[in-house]
Formats: sequence, C-alpha cells, structure tokens
Amino acid sequence: MDLNVCLLNDSFPPAIDGVANSVINYAGIIQQELGRCTVVTPKYPDAVDDYIFPVVRYPSINTTKLLRYRTGLPFDRKTLFALEQAKFDILHSHCPFASGLLARTLRERVDVPYVFTYHTKFDIDFAVTINSEHLRQLFTKLTINNISAVDEVWVVSEGAAQSLRSMGFEGDTILMQNGVDLPQEKTSKERTDALRHELNLPPEVPVFLFVGRMLWYKNLRITLDALSALSKLGHDFRFIAVGDGVDRQEMIEYAASLGLGKRCNFVGSVRDREKIRDYFSMADLFLFPSTYDTNGLVVREAAACALPSIIVEKSCAAEGITDGKNGLLIEESCPSMAQKLVWACTHIDQIHQIGIDAQKSIYMSWQDAVYNAYHRYELLIDKKQRGLLAHKEVRGDTMFELVSDWNAAVSKLASVPRVVLDKTNSIYEKFKR
Repeated sequence: MDLNVCLLNDSFPPAIDGVANSVINYAGIIQQELGRCTVVTPKYPDAVDDYIFPVVRYPSINTTKLLRYRTGLPFDRKTLFALEQAKFDILHSHCPFASGLLARTLRERVDVPYVFTYHTKFDIDFAVTINSEHLRQLFTKLTINNISAVDEVWVVSEGAAQSLRSMGFEGDTILMQNGVDLPQEKTSKERTDALRHELNLPPEVPVFLFVGRMLWYKNLRITLDALSALSKLGHDFRFIAVGDGVDRQEMIEYAASLGLGKRCNFVGSVRDREKIRDYFSMADLFLFPSTYDTNGLVVREAAACALPSIIVEKSCAAEGITDGKNGLLIEESCPSMAQKLVWACTHIDQIHQIGIDAQKSIYMSWQDAVYNAYHRYELLIDKKQRGLLAHKEVRGDTMFELVSDWNAAVSKLASVPRVVLDKTNSIYEKFKR
C-alpha cells in the first residue's frame, strides 16, 4: 500500500537528539522505499531542510535555554490548512507536546488514524527542568491527556511502557523497537588505527567508550568513580567520551579531580556517522550505566560494530542482554561497575567475543524497524476503514480546551528558570525508575 505518512516531532535538526534521529530515519526510508512522507516540526531560524522528504515548519518560540529546543505553536491556521490539503493517510507523532496537540487538532479535521511513539521518560525530564510541583503536575496531566487521545500507543521498550504507566497512563501499548542506522560491521583497521593515532592511544591498552549527551543523570558519575577505582588498582586504560551537554565541563573537572585527566578524553560532539562508527569499532567496551534512556539505542549502535556494553541490570537498555553472553550487567553502583572493569581488563579476548555475540543478537536495522511500523500503519488504516477504530473521548478534545491547557502550561513554563542539578543528583534520585 502506497501510504502518505505525516510524522510530527518537536525536535528536528538543527536540534538533534535520539528522537529526531528516529524521525529522520522513518521519513527517509518511507519516502525512498515505501510511500510518501512529510515531517512537521517547529521553525528554526537557521534550519536547512535539504532532505529527500518535505519538511513543514510551523511558528515557534525560543525555549532552547530551558528545553534544548524551540517550542512550537501548534494552532497556526495557515499550517493546519496546508496540512489538511496534503491528504495524509496516517499521523504519527513522536512527542506529546506541541506535536501531540497539532496531531490531535489535525486528526479532528482529516479523520485518519493517529499513532504516538513514547521514547522518553518525561517524568525525569520534568523533574530536572521544572522547579515547581504544581507545574510538573500540570505538564504531566497535559502529557497523559495527549497520549490517551491517540488511536494506538507505541513504546520502544518494555521499560518505556512501565515508565508511561507510572505517569498515569492506563491504556494499552505496543512494542515497536527503533533501529540502528549503522551497518552490521566494523569499519576498516586502517580507519581505527588512524583514530587511535589521532587520539594518541597507546597500543594494547583497553579503550572504554561513552557516546551520548553529557548529563549527570545518565549516571556518568558512576562511570568516572569506577574508572578512578580501576586506576587505583593499577590497571591502565583510556576512556573516550563522545558528546556534548550542559554537564560536560563539570565532568571534565570532576575527572581531573579524581586524577583521571591523562586517561580521559572528552572529545565533544561528533556528527559524522562514519566517524562515530570508527569510535565504536576502535573501542573495547562501551560504558552505559544510564537508567534514564527508554531504549538504549546507542547500545545497539555499539553492537553493530561488535562492541559490547556494560549496562545496569533491569534498565531499558538491558532488555535482550544476557550477562557474559552479549553484554555485561551490573548493579547501579560504582563498586559493581569497577568489578566488571577489572574483569574486562584481564579478559580482553572474551570481551571481544561478547561483542561479536551482541552484534548477532541485538542488532536491528532501521529498514526492519520502519517496515514493521509501516505494516502496523496498514493494519490501523484497515481498522479505521472498517469502523473498528473508535474515537477516544478524553479531557482536552475540544479546540478551546486544547488551546487553554497549552497556553496555560507554556505561559507558566516561560517564567520558570532551569533547575541545575547539584552533585548529589537529588532530584533525579527521587524520580528514577
């Protein structure tokens, strides 16, 4: 079936994160291989939309200092009219805020199925961003109302489903995993040797890697403390951290305070995906103790390059991982990670075999993921055509209520400064898991 798909998300380049990357892969594969696809996202003054699929931008306000991306104004009449004329077969939102409101409003006008994918633990995002219990409750209510209104809710992991239910969602969910945009193989030895030379890495020294946003609530303090313990035991190693974020400079200073300065290299953001592959292919072990991420897609990216990961047991990233077989599982603590790192330093050959097993067992390409989603689109459209997709009545269905709730939330949010986490991560500790 040649479908006309509308994807909506609040973050999209020039703002980039894991969800934006998911939307890019969905749109590119649908447009190139399956049907037609349009991405709808807030306006950015410096955006360059040179994609193979069309991008529709709608008015936004600058909230990048608080939220890391701009906030869309989803009730723009010109945008709604243009989207009505596009004759979409299905709407798929990847964010429940402006994108969710726009999708709900558009569905009332065009009467097609509306799917939502839950990617992010929003309760933690609200906790670390909003210093007001009343305002957190307001945004939680708005979020759950928007999600409850959709025709089908997808989650990227079982842990994501649990997170959604903990926020008050009572409906059904369907597991629809994300894919990996890296091929299932390492880059060449010439490329990895060149990278080792660029980073001035000694030969035969274990190399540990992290790739992602540099945020304390991804448990990077556990990583640095464990590396400090490993160093004190006399083990040599190098730790490479790829990524940027608000806590990066503080992490560099903390690593230096632990005496790790010469063994840690915080290289910053790397946008070249082939260069990212080089990092994954060059390293011996990926360190990912985050319990925040709902999917741990970066663990699958590492596995694409036969790089095994250290992961917290029962976290979302640990789904599909068997300790010692296709990954290493730890408790959420420094001593537990340090113990695994000591073992890794003395069992490098076994670590490499675990990486090969991870490559075989937990890899999923974006082609497979998007084809699965596309098939689900077809099933939903068929249900709609046969009258089996009942409209869900929830608070906020009328335009007046949607506008009122959204305007109230955004106006209050605009007056709230960003909460900066202290070194004890007290807010995160209250909300995690």
